[in-house]
Amino acid sequence: MKFIRNAFKNLKKNVKNRIKTIKKEHLVREYFNNNILFLTFVVTGVLNSTILRFLCMHSVENYLSWKAVLADTIVVTTIGAFGYLIKPKDRFAYYFSFCIFLTAICMINSVYYTFYTSFASISMLSLTQYIGDVGDAVVENVLQLKDLIYVISPLILIFVHLKLKKKNYYKKVELKADRRKRTFKTLSVSGVLLVIFLITLSSLDISRFFKQWNKEYIVMRFGIYVYQANDLVASVQPKVNAMFGYDKASKEFNDYFADVSDSPATNQYTDIFKGKNVIAIHAESMMTNVIDLKFNGQEVTPNLNKLAHSGMYFNNFYSQVSVGTSSDSELTYNTSLMPTKSGTAFVSYSNRKYIGIPTLLNDMGYYTFSMHANNADFWNRRAMHKNLGYQRFYSKSDYEVEKENIIGLGLSDKEFFKQSVEKIEKINKEHEKWYGLLIMLSNHTPFSEVDKYGEFPVDIKETITKEDGTTEEVVYPYMEGTKLGNYFKSVHYADSALGEFIEELRVKGLLDNTVIVLYGDHDARLPRKNYNRLYNYDKETDSTLDEEDPNYKEYDSYQYELGRKVPFIIWTSDMEGTKLNFTNSNVMGMYDVVPTLGNMFGFYNKYAFGHDIYNIHDNNIVCFPNGNWVTNKMYYNSQKAAYLPLTEEPINEDEIAKNTEYTNRLLDVSNNIIVFDLLNEKKNQELKEVVDNKWN
Repeated sequence: MKFIRNAFKNLKKNVKNRIKTIKKEHLVREYFNNNILFLTFVVTGVLNSTILRFLCMHSVENYLSWKAVLADTIVVTTIGAFGYLIKPKDRFAYYFSFCIFLTAICMINSVYYTFYTSFASISMLSLTQYIGDVGDAVVENVLQLKDLIYVISPLILIFVHLKLKKKNYYKKVELKADRRKRTFKTLSVSGVLLVIFLITLSSLDISRFFKQWNKEYIVMRFGIYVYQANDLVASVQPKVNAMFGYDKASKEFNDYFADVSDSPATNQYTDIFKGKNVIAIHAESMMTNVIDLKFNGQEVTPNLNKLAHSGMYFNNFYSQVSVGTSSDSELTYNTSLMPTKSGTAFVSYSNRKYIGIPTLLNDMGYYTFSMHANNADFWNRRAMHKNLGYQRFYSKSDYEVEKENIIGLGLSDKEFFKQSVEKIEKINKEHEKWYGLLIMLSNHTPFSEVDKYGEFPVDIKETITKEDGTTEEVVYPYMEGTKLGNYFKSVHYADSALGEFIEELRVKGLLDNTVIVLYGDHDARLPRKNYNRLYNYDKETDSTLDEEDPNYKEYDSYQYELGRKVPFIIWTSDMEGTKLNFTNSNVMGMYDVVPTLGNMFGFYNKYAFGHDIYNIHDNNIVCFPNGNWVTNKMYYNSQKAAYLPLTEEPINEDEIAKNTEYTNRLLDVSNNIIVFDLLNEKKNQELKEVVDNKWN
């Protein structure tokens, strides 16, 4: 009897469990059947954001970042929850509209990341006016097949919608109270997930989220949708801060420069060029890796090589641009300020007070001018060059631009230099001392007008001896037909234009008392994969070596970042063979130009963030707008919180923390100077103190 009783109890228990399971399965099935449109919206939205991260950031840390998936799920689920408030027949329109919106965010960021290696910012909408001028570059160098994969999301939603429509899914009646109840339950789930997410955040996560400098890190931890919302707030924040945050910004500014001397330190190069004329050349997209590079024994940049080897050459020099590219480079070169946190100074903050090289030279009796054969309003140069201190800006309207002389965005560099020499010759007759900035243009992405660059093969030619004793020339394509190969052809043309310019200056006698200062504004903006063929070409198979091949050269993200160096050269016609003719390999950034040139020419900007390289020597640090930094010892990637040693010296963790803190502080103070116009306020305060002292 006891056995039967126990058997009956077990049977009863099993039946109850089975009934519960059936009910549970029924409930789950019923939930999926009643919420299939909502679930499709959520799944595709999260899938898109995950694909974006995987395609942009190639690291194990990113692939395993469940926080980003959770954050994106919370955002999409919250948006989807409000769809329940809408009647079933109109619900698809709601989900589809937001699906298009979320898809657009992913597509825009995918394209944007390819070009800038960063994620898109709302503040850059002000730059859409320039897209027409660089449209070819976007299509040829940026837009890729991967950027269209996100369209799958709305297509899937449409497919599901049509299936549901056939099943009369939208004709069922739902009470308003039931719709509210479903909305509340869904939002409750989002709330629970949000609490779980917030609990997992570290202090570093929160700090970087609010600073917004390290965009990759934010997307890796918070997902693309939270990042974009945060960016929107950050884009509006400067306008709000300008009204409410001045006192804090001013204090940080004063604290930062409290110990900076009102007069510069001196060294063996002090005033060596004082009183000399200056021609500064803004070399568009010129990179250090082209110097001394050869194809079949022919130099890519023979003229640039001559300047580097007969002048003062800085071969470990970094541009520090952000999304403003060329304009950011001009800002930092002229002022020693860093690019702004949101937007770009040339467009968003063109009405500020700046202490630029031209301003400082104006005070020394120099006539200052800039020349660029492009539209004066491109990058808002018409306004900004005036605020930087240039007394005259020669733009496209000042040049004769014939159709046959156009390459890329405007007048070819050869014709630009030719016409500029005539203007400089006139300036030289009218002014005792002068300083001019010439901005090159032809070597601008997409580097596609190879028929205008002149003949320069980027293949491999070899002469082989056949069995019968005769010789034959064999040609291997190598870099021909590749984007990087076309870049080398474009650079060769730009270098040829530079050589003709230097020679014309020599003929006109304009080099006798003149210093040439040349800097590359930024790298070629080509993706890392373009360099794989350059370093790993297998001529036998006309392809790249396999990673398993012993001759394969790894070109990882660290090599790519460090390989984005640009040339910085100071040259005079009589410098070769003197004590000034050497290569300086200490790490140096664009913000070091102002103090370094200032020492040589006799001007000083107390509010410069860089250093005179001849005072700081090998202790320099170059900070980048994304929070990364580099010294002679190591390169630090703040997104990955990882570093690459550049010497065999042991790494000091305290030094990493110190340099990271220094970088963040520098970026904050520099941004505040521009946003709050602190240099102008400082001047007004000093003037007020002078007046007060006189009366007292």
